[in-house]
Amino acid sequence: MKVVTLEKALEQIQDGMTLMYGGFGGVGNPPTLIEGILQKEVKDLHLIGNDAGFPWIGIGKLVSAERAKSLIASHIGSNPVAGKLMTEGKLQVEFSPQGTLVERIRAGGMGLGGILVDVGIDSIVGENKQTVTVNGKDFLVESALMADVAIVYAQKGDRYGNLIYDKSARNTNPLVAMAGKVTIAEVEEIVEVGELNPEEIVTPGVFVNMVVQSQGVDWKWVWE
Repeated sequence: MKVVTLEKALEQIQDGMTLMYGGFGGVGNPPTLIEGILQKEVKDLHLIGNDAGFPWIGIGKLVSAERAKSLIASHIGSNPVAGKLMTEGKLQVEFSPQGTLVERIRAGGMGLGGILVDVGIDSIVGENKQTVTVNGKDFLVESALMADVAIVYAQKGDRYGNLIYDKSARNTNPLVAMAGKVTIAEVEEIVEVGELNPEEIVTPGVFVNMVVQSQGVDWKWVWE
């Protein structure tokens, strides 16, 4: 089965890796794994996720500690440290419209090379990008996104890695879970195989390589 210790899971995460994470505004980020990466002092990460979290919550902790070399996200506005590092040239940031970003992640997980969109085609977004014409309409080619390691958070999971998410924590986690060469799930409650209702499983265990027990979340202060 796939349940491992936090230390065993962290062996998968090394300096310079591309690390993808689920969640939005810190909610849905896997806090135990992120804290473990901090304590392990992993650096020069190439991050891919919806946003930069908050300076003290979620993936924002790694950004604030300057452990990231680059970031692909839809926005960084909730983390002023990310903006400061970007302005100072210490963090390379590629902005991708949110819908485009999640579709690029989905494409990576599905084994596609990219997607076609018309968002931003006549703006700075379209500069230096390939265009194709389909049925007389022009589209930008947006490349698919994958990661060396994907980390996700789930409310409940079994020992085979089948996952159930809770409320808004379901946002990007199911897509991110598919897009990692190795996917590690931090789970609030781990149950035996067969205990989950098959109709409720969102991420099948075939996409998950490792399951670790969560030590608790740090999201409830996000919107206060």
